[in-house]
Amino acid sequence: MHEQFRDEHRLAAALMVLFMRVAGRTLDGFTVIPRNLLRYAAEAVGVPVVSIASLRSIYRRRQTLSAHQRWAKECLGLSEITAADEDALTAALKLQAQEAAHTDDLIEAAKQWLFARCILIPSSFRLLAWARAAFSQVEDQIVACVAKAVPGVRGKQLLHAVHTLRPPGNASHLEWLKTAPKRHSPTTLAQTLEKVRYLTSLGAYEWDLSDVVLARQQAYARQIQARRPVKSREIQTRLQLVEMVCFLRVTLLELTDMALQQAGRRSQQLLRAAAERAEARRGHEPVDLLKQALQLKGVLHDETKDWQQRVLEAQRLLAGLDTGTDAARSFAARVRVALAQDSQRVHACLAVLENLDFQGPAKDAGFTQWQAWREWRQRGAENLSSSSALPDVGPAWNPLVHGADPKEAWQAFEASTMMALRRSVRRGSVWVDHSLSFRERDQMLISPQQWAQHRKEYIAQLGVPETAFEFLQPVLTTLIAGMWGVVGACRRGRVEVGKDGMLHLSAPAAVSNDREPVRTRDAIYRSIGSVQFPDVILEVDAATNFSDVLLGHRARSQQELLALYGALLAHGTELDGQEVALMIPGLEYAQILAAMRAIESNKRLRRANERVVQYQSGIPLAALWGDGDKACADMMALDASRQLWNARVDPRRRTYAAGIYTHLRDRWGSVYDQPIVLNERQAGVAIEGVEQYNRTEDRIRLSLLAVDTHGYVII
Repeated sequence: MHEQFRDEHRLAAALMVLFMRVAGRTLDGFTVIPRNLLRYAAEAVGVPVVSIASLRSIYRRRQTLSAHQRWAKECLGLSEITAADEDALTAALKLQAQEAAHTDDLIEAAKQWLFARCILIPSSFRLLAWARAAFSQVEDQIVACVAKAVPGVRGKQLLHAVHTLRPPGNASHLEWLKTAPKRHSPTTLAQTLEKVRYLTSLGAYEWDLSDVVLARQQAYARQIQARRPVKSREIQTRLQLVEMVCFLRVTLLELTDMALQQAGRRSQQLLRAAAERAEARRGHEPVDLLKQALQLKGVLHDETKDWQQRVLEAQRLLAGLDTGTDAARSFAARVRVALAQDSQRVHACLAVLENLDFQGPAKDAGFTQWQAWREWRQRGAENLSSSSALPDVGPAWNPLVHGADPKEAWQAFEASTMMALRRSVRRGSVWVDHSLSFRERDQMLISPQQWAQHRKEYIAQLGVPETAFEFLQPVLTTLIAGMWGVVGACRRGRVEVGKDGMLHLSAPAAVSNDREPVRTRDAIYRSIGSVQFPDVILEVDAATNFSDVLLGHRARSQQELLALYGALLAHGTELDGQEVALMIPGLEYAQILAAMRAIESNKRLRRANERVVQYQSGIPLAALWGDGDKACADMMALDASRQLWNARVDPRRRTYAAGIYTHLRDRWGSVYDQPIVLNERQAGVAIEGVEQYNRTEDRIRLSLLAVDTHGYVII
């Protein structure tokens, strides 16, 4: 650089190299450069600090700007985009446009694609043109796919059907489908399945939408969900049909998930009630046995009767004792008996699911019992003359199902079928095709046809090697190194193998009560002073540009940026959008509502949070808190309406709430969060958070997660 340029141009050339290395595009005379960056670059190259105006004056000559750009490209090894590169970029954008909800996402994807291949990023107009072309091409394919699945007359009939009023005429079918399920109850389950039956009657699952990926269907469905029905009818018919078909399909999948979750919770509720009744009966048994023993003693010592009358009376009393059943049963067997006796509610729980088309292998116990139950329902359960006609249900339920009384056997068979079906659905061996979470596992993967056609594009998009060996080799290397690390820890006494064959960490030693960190913290707080929360948001956004990620583009106006900040406050606090709008002058509620809906989609909020966490980890003070390879995780209960079907009672506060499980790094950054249901095992979400965070290779991986296991051990 010293040989190429004079002193007055050396700083401009250094800034050109620095900017092109970071941004992947050229620096022009109108780019705003921070003063701190100017000062740093000037000190690095050993020249006096200049002003922004003097820097712009350097590039008034086109020859100087071109010379600096050409030299910087050669220095960094960047190249201009060629026709072959443009074809490859267009193919990649077309593949990503299948899941993108807006052209802004495609523009960011194009920048990353070009930057990763050391290709100079062209002007924003060319990027926008490529993104619009890919987006429009995919949208035309989607329109053609929907038109083929729901042709002209059927499409018009469908749009008319969803906008017609439901009896008694209070709301249309579309408004009815958009209402969320209420509190958990058999009535809510029946209403959810009524919506499923209506959607299946429209043929929502029979439509061939294989050319429309699920993410794109969900994006169209969100637009219908966020818009009033009268506004949806103002859209062009072909686009309205696309949005409506995707909305009906996604709604069918989500409602089926809700119905299966509600049915599973209902069956668990019935099982818990049966356990309580069995426990109550077991508590009454000693008292009943004592009463019968006293009666027997009184009969045997009754001197008014002869010995033959006393023996006959004693035999009658002994015959009334059920010594061979309840007394010999385990508690689990008592629970099964109590559940079978609750025949009315068990039958109602099964009958409401009868119209769902469950699928599964023939060897699965839950699927076999479900098919047998439906077959006997069609024949008529009252025609069951012998329990031997019922299938085998396992050693636990067989004594009840194959008993002497056909009516009691049928009741036990229904209880057994309910529990077996619940287990099969939870482990995935039984599925429903029109579902998101409970569909067949192969349906959750990329289809073989798409994989064969776009294999290279998918591999490049996922950032994985082309062969399984190349993918597994570093994983196996890490696993072997980790095993040797465990061996070394065992030898040093930091880890021990217990009698149960499990690894146990030694108890940590208590840290001495050092007052110096407290005094340092107080000094830092006094130095910072009082800070307003809006100032913190502005400063963090200026350092990370998280608003660009949330919006998908740079904010075009002050109102758009304020609406975004208001949406974050509405999402992150107990205030709603209308209350936040009253706090910010000149901002309407509709603007905040639109921003709230925009950041809910396409994982923008998570990507913005990752950018903030990365910035926070780079603060020098954060390095004193930890190395970044450890984290803790726990669930926080958020207040929810009791009318929410998946809300649970918080055992501590005795109020209805929903849970959010958060992973917090040792550098105090929230790296992952996931909504969960209260009072359920948290092992899965704890492991998932670590795996999701460790998927990215360019950051420190988590090696230890501290969790509150509630008495369970998680490896």
